[in-house]
Order: sequence, then structure tokens, then C-alpha cells
Amino acid sequence: MDQKLIIETEKIFKLLGNKQRLTILVLLRAHEYTVSEIIDILDMEQSAVSHQLKLLREAQLVQPKREGRKVVYALSDSHVLTLLKNAMDHVEHRLENDI
Repeated sequence: MDQKLIIETEKIFKLLGNKQRLTILVLLRAHEYTVSEIIDILDMEQSAVSHQLKLLREAQLVQPKREGRKVVYALSDSHVLTLLKNAMDHVEHRLENDI
């Protein structure tokens, strides 16, 4: 078994285990946003959003893109979108079956 792959995957799941980071990723599923827009939409402190984006950027889950004078954040690739979709579909299925 590839231990490096296991360790790196564990890091991703640890990042996803934080409500603020997960909320930011879910927000970025459908649209790109600036830090200011994320702050306003999620009603979070600027320092918290910046810190969480830094961690997500380091893990290559999000990427900043310069658009003129502003920087917008987006999911880094379709794998991140698929990971979020699959996790949320799994939870939704569980919740429907628990009723």
C-alpha cells in the first residue's frame, strides 16, 4: 500500500473535517468569490477566512485567480468538486434513509 498516498489523503480529510473550511468549499462549488464576498456571504471574520483559504490553497483544494485588481478563489479542479459532491450525496442518502 502506498503510504505517501494514505498520508496525503488523510491531510485532505482533516481539512474537510473543519466546518469553516468545508463551508467555504461548498460555497465555491458553484461560483468564484473574492475574500470580501466570502466574508459577507458566510458572515465570518476576515482573519478566519484568510487563514482557512491559506490552508485550502496549500492543500491545492482552492486556487486564487487574479481578475484585474481583485483576486477570486475557485475550487482547484474537478476532483475537488467530485469529492464534495460524493460526500454530500452520501450524507443526503443516509439522512433520507434515517427518516
